Amino acid sequence: MEQHEKHEHAHAHGGIFGHNTELIFSILCGICLGIGFGLHFIATLPAVIPLAFYIGAYFFGGFFTAKEAVEAISKGEFEIDFLMLVAATGAAILGDWAEGSLLLFLFSLGHALEHYAMGKAKKSIAALAELTPKTALLKSGEEVAVETLKTGDIILIKPDTKIPADGIIVAGNSSVNQAPITGESIPVEKQAIADQEVSPDKADQLEAKYRVFAGTINGNGSLEVKVSRLSSGSTIARLIKLVNEAQSGKSPSQRFTDKVQRYYVPAVLILVTLLCFAFLIIDEPFSRSFYRAMSVLVAASPCALAIATPSAVLSGVARAARSGVLIKGGRPLEDLGTLTALAFDKTGTLTEGRPKLTNIITLNGTSEEVLLQLTVAVESLSDHPLGKAIVKDGKTKLGNATLPTVSDLKSVAGKGISARAGDDTIVIGNPALFEKEQLPQELADKVATQQESGNTTMIIKKNNDYIGLISVMDTPREEARQALQALRAAGIRRMIMLTGDNQPVADAVARQTGLTEAWGDLLPEEKVDAIKKLKQDESKVAMIGDGVNDAPAMANSTVGIAMGAAGSDVALETADIALMGDKLSLLPFAIRLSRQAKSIIRQNLVFSMGMVVLLIPLTMLGIASIGPAIIAHEGSTLLVVFNALRLLVFKDHTAKK
Repeated sequence: MEQHEKHEHAHAHGGIFGHNTELIFSILCGICLGIGFGLHFIATLPAVIPLAFYIGAYFFGGFFTAKEAVEAISKGEFEIDFLMLVAATGAAILGDWAEGSLLLFLFSLGHALEHYAMGKAKKSIAALAELTPKTALLKSGEEVAVETLKTGDIILIKPDTKIPADGIIVAGNSSVNQAPITGESIPVEKQAIADQEVSPDKADQLEAKYRVFAGTINGNGSLEVKVSRLSSGSTIARLIKLVNEAQSGKSPSQRFTDKVQRYYVPAVLILVTLLCFAFLIIDEPFSRSFYRAMSVLVAASPCALAIATPSAVLSGVARAARSGVLIKGGRPLEDLGTLTALAFDKTGTLTEGRPKLTNIITLNGTSEEVLLQLTVAVESLSDHPLGKAIVKDGKTKLGNATLPTVSDLKSVAGKGISARAGDDTIVIGNPALFEKEQLPQELADKVATQQESGNTTMIIKKNNDYIGLISVMDTPREEARQALQALRAAGIRRMIMLTGDNQPVADAVARQTGLTEAWGDLLPEEKVDAIKKLKQDESKVAMIGDGVNDAPAMANSTVGIAMGAAGSDVALETADIALMGDKLSLLPFAIRLSRQAKSIIRQNLVFSMGMVVLLIPLTMLGIASIGPAIIAHEGSTLLVVFNALRLLVFKDHTAKK
C-alpha cells in the first residue's frame, strides 16, 4: 500500500490548468515540436527560430518529468524520468534538438494519459459516502447527526426516504429498495419483528425481512428501526473500506520497467561518467572521451524502452474508446487479456434491471383479456413497484381496451391488495396471502412452476373463484446469451453470476443466458469473498457490474468492469473498464484487443532492450560513432511507436467468424 501512496503522490499534478495541466503541457510540447520540425526545412529562416520552438518543447515536455526526477533524487532514487532528462540534454548538446523534443513529447504524453485516472479512487469513496443521509430522526422527534447514533436508538424512517443506519424494524411495514446494497431489482417487503426487545447484536441472526441497511430507500410505509450498528460499522461504511483497501496495483509491464530502472539508470550514469574520464587512461584528448561518452549516452538512453508500454497503451485505449469501451490505463488493458473467468452481477448487467410482465395464466374459463383488465385496473390504484410494472406492460398488451371501474382499495402489507369492481371483490396477492386457503392443485402446480423459473407470482381471485395468475421477472438482456457465447469462444472458461437475488431466480437467469454457474443470496461482502475464492481457483478474474453493491467486488477483482450508462457513479469510478452504452457484446472485442496490446508491448520491450544491448558495446568500442547511434536509436524509437500504432487499426476478425 505504501508503494501505491507514493505513486499517487508523485503523480498528483496540478497547475494553472488544474488536474489536466500535465496533459496540456504534453500537447503543447508536441505542438512546439511539430512547428520547430517544420520550420527546420525552410532554409531562409534563421536557425534560432526553429530552435526557439524546440526549447519550448523541452520546457513543456520536461517540466513534470524534471519535477518527478527531482522528487526521486531528493529521496536518493534514480528513475527513468531522470535518465530521460539526461538523454534529452545529451541530444541537445549534440545538436539533435528534434530527437530530444520527440523523446520528451512521447514520454510525457504517455505519462499524462496513464496518470489522468489516478484521482478516481477518492471519488469512488466520496460517492459511496453520499449514499447515507447525514442526519437521522429519533423517535423522540429530535434530528441528530448519523455519527452520533448509538446501538439501540430508535429512529423513524419516513416514506420515500433513505435509511440512515443499519437496524431492526420494531414497528411498521414497507417495501424497501435494497438495490444500492444488494443489487436486487425488486423491492423487498419488510415488517416489524414480534420481539420488540431483541438485542441489536443479534441483528445478523434475524431473517432479512426484519432488517434494513443504511443507504437503502424506504417505500410508501413508515418504519421504526432499532439501530444495530454504529455509522462506522454500517454496511455502507464497510463498502467504503473494501473499496479503499483495493485501490492499488500497477501494470505488469510497468512493474517490469520499475525493476529494470532500479539498476539500469544508476548503471548508465556511472558508465557515462567513467567514460568521460577515459582520457586519463587512454592516450586521447578529453573531447574524444566526451564524444564517446555522449555516444554511449544516446545509445543507452531508454527512449524506446520508456515508450514501449505507454505508446501501446495509448493506441489500445484509443482503439477501445472508438468502439465504446473506456479503459482506465495500462494495467486493466494488459490484465483483461489474461482472464480465464468472469463474474457477472445480475441486475442491470445480465438483465434489464426492471421487472416485466412475463406470464398471464387464466383459470376457470376466464379470458386473458378480462383477467388482464381486472388486474391492471386494480393495480392502477397501487403505488407498489411491481404493480406499476404490471400496469405499464398490461396497458401495452391491452391497447385501447376499456378498464373496469374499481374502488375501495385495501392493502395487506407485504402480501397483496384488494378492491371492488362493481359488485365483485378482486384480490391480487402473492402465495403468502392465500396460505390459509387450500389452493386448487392445478393453481398450486402453476405457481410452483413459475417460482422455480425465477418469476415473482401473483394470484388473482374474483369473489370466491381463482381466475388466474400473473408473473413478473427482471428479464435477461436480449444480447446476453450471444455475448456469453462470444466470450466462451474468446477462451473464457468460467462465467459466474453473483447476485443478491434468491437462488431460484439466479438459476433461472443462468439457464436463459448460458452461464456456467450462478451464486445467489449474496451480500456485498459475500461477493468479495466469492471473488477472492475465484481468484484462488482461476488466478485472473473480472467482475462486471453496475451498482454500488458491485464496487467492492469490482475493486478486489483482477479487472473491474462497469456497465456504462446504467452503472452507478461508484461502480464507474471504481471500475477499471466501462462499457459505454451498456453493450455486453463489447466484452469479447475488448478481451481480444487486450491480448493484441499485450503481445505488442512484449514485442516492443524485447526490441527496445535488444537495441540497447547491441548499441552500447558498439559505441563503447568505437565501432559505431554518434551518428549511426542516433540513427539506430531514432529508428528503434520510431519502430516501437509504429508497432504500437497498429493497435489503432485493430480489427476483431475472430468475432466476425
